[in-house]
Amino acid sequence: MLTQSPPKLIGTVAKESGIPIKTIRYYEELGLLKAVGRTEGGYRLFGDEVGDRLHFIKRAQSLGLSLAEIREFLMIHDQGELPCDQVKACLKDKLEDIDQQIKDLQLLKHQLQQLLSKKSNLLNGMDATICPIIEQDSAIN
Repeated sequence: MLTQSPPKLIGTVAKESGIPIKTIRYYEELGLLKAVGRTEGGYRLFGDEVGDRLHFIKRAQSLGLSLAEIREFLMIHDQGELPCDQVKACLKDKLEDIDQQIKDLQLLKHQLQQLLSKKSNLLNGMDATICPIIEQDSAIN
């Protein structure tokens, strides 16, 4: 039979995970973590699974997932199911978003390169309000 180790104080969890106590409290407030109790002094106590959950949260955030998305996945997990289908759909959406951002950035890069490569006589643009480089955008596409 497996014996469960005693609950960990929030400070211990913070030290082991490298995540600040304030962040752990915030995660609990959002429903990402659940304290198993409190000490007589009111300190939060967490069970063994907290390390795995914090690792999952950190990894999911590094992949661009929001805390709301992560909460949804953890809720599915807490109901005894694997959220892999939902995670997969969400990651596909993220890829589409990234592809669009790349296109937008490539267009912006092209526009900036055109502005910087113009051989127009900027001194003739003295009628410009602020800067002729920026204000000549009407010819850029």
